Amino acid sequence: MDGDPAVEPELDAFSLVLPLPYRVSLIIVLGIWAWGLNLHYLSFLKIDVPNLIRYPHRHSSTLPSHHLSVYRLATLLTIPLFLSILLFWTLTYGNPRLVLTHELLPQSYLILLILIFALPIQYLSRSGRYRFLSTLRRVSIGGIAEAPDLKFGDILLADVLTSYAKVLGDLFVSLCMFFSSGVSSTAKPNRGCGGSYVVPLIISIPSVIRLRQCLIEYLRVRRLNAKNGGVIGPAGWGGQHLANALKYSSAFPVIILSALQRGYDPAKIGLSETTLFRLWLLAVFLNSFYSFYWDVTKDWDLSLLTQLFTSPPSTTSSTTKPPSHPYGLRPALHLQTSTIYYLAILLDFLLRCTWSFKLSPHLDHFNDLEGGIFVMELLEVGRRWMWIFLRVETEWVRVNQSAMPLHNHHRAASSFSDEPRPDDILLSEYGHGNGKVDDD
Repeated sequence: MDGDPAVEPELDAFSLVLPLPYRVSLIIVLGIWAWGLNLHYLSFLKIDVPNLIRYPHRHSSTLPSHHLSVYRLATLLTIPLFLSILLFWTLTYGNPRLVLTHELLPQSYLILLILIFALPIQYLSRSGRYRFLSTLRRVSIGGIAEAPDLKFGDILLADVLTSYAKVLGDLFVSLCMFFSSGVSSTAKPNRGCGGSYVVPLIISIPSVIRLRQCLIEYLRVRRLNAKNGGVIGPAGWGGQHLANALKYSSAFPVIILSALQRGYDPAKIGLSETTLFRLWLLAVFLNSFYSFYWDVTKDWDLSLLTQLFTSPPSTTSSTTKPPSHPYGLRPALHLQTSTIYYLAILLDFLLRCTWSFKLSPHLDHFNDLEGGIFVMELLEVGRRWMWIFLRVETEWVRVNQSAMPLHNHHRAASSFSDEPRPDDILLSEYGHGNGKVDDD
């Protein structure tokens, strides 16, 4: 559209430099680079990620490694993005009217991004892109592979989507504004585009996907036990999956209460604005701390929180054996130093709380500078990148049942067990066999 004087004053300094379509593209491309770094470092640690997600191995030494293929794809996506942004800056040079006029340039890159993933180009990691799209189609409706050895990849991708929830909302806003008459997609984002509740619904989709996956897993466990005559098998009675489903359900009150505050109408809601805010704050608290607990205790199999919140047994004997692993961690550790695990726990706690706030569309007016929202989205992608390292490492330990210890003085007395710890403060008796449910 042509520059509209009524819209131009709404453009903040950050949107003049990096409009919403570019921000969405940039976060997607950075996510691809992050996945390449995940594969690269984990391969350095001798953790076979392709084997865990059942991705075909290279049958020839002349073929590039998996992480190198990801780097090539990321480079291919980065170069046109950089050139497009550079051309946009050259054409607009910070003029609000010109920024509004040249909306086609950033939107065209989004189309290019989709085409590169969809087109069967042989030399652009075609098999990897095909595997990603086929997995995405399955998990996009909350599906999850039946075979246990394919399930981990589905769970990993679905969890990554939860970190891109706000980005998906911004993607919709960008396209909605582009196809709306009288408004430019490079203007200040209108997160009410399409209706007051459309963006909150889109933000909730990744959590709905994981919720459905957890419920499918629960029903599978129940059916398996029923086939065994009602005897509870190694996967337990399914309580782990219900608890995980509850975690993803805890995001819905945050999103719903936030949407109600954004379009607050006391005649329709029947609650004061203060009461609504307090309910939202409670929902944020529950979602943040439940998710943080699950990350540390269930996803990473670290014992820090269970040790902190349970009373240690009395140690009156001078012959008490020293712990077999660093405090709050686990016997089998692959990362280079225990400090990394403690730092990851701290960062996960801080960023979990921050991200719960950013799930709330009604807080946008507290961040007049769109750069604030963009930084929070980047931080969440960074948190998920960090989470993947420990989550994949944990899965590798579970699959192999034992791993090389961190240092000789941290050597475990026995191999790492998949049994739930007796001091687990959540569903410590969910499993009644000798195996842990393979869940996230």
